[in-house]
Amino acid sequence: MAQARSKRGFAAMDRNKQREIASKGGQSVPSEKRSFSKDPELAAEAGRKGGQSVAPQSRSFSQNRALAAQAGRKGGEARGARSSGGQEPQRRAG
Repeated sequence: MAQARSKRGFAAMDRNKQREIASKGGQSVPSEKRSFSKDPELAAEAGRKGGQSVAPQSRSFSQNRALAAQAGRKGGEARGARSSGGQEPQRRAG
């Protein structure tokens, strides 16, 4: 027989109180560091730090250039689709 679970903690709060608390998470970060889209240098720095935290033998892109190229193309196509208003990006032969 399934036992009914009572709501506790965050789930028990009313919706407005939850929103108030959740909004404080974003406010705790200075606005200049809030979005990588506003600061490409900050994004690049974060990416480098993340990459350096992984052992070289575990970096799949460093071990597999074809996989890296495929991921780069996929990212470029996704970006192109967003910037062209949802139109299908042109594919390169190859």
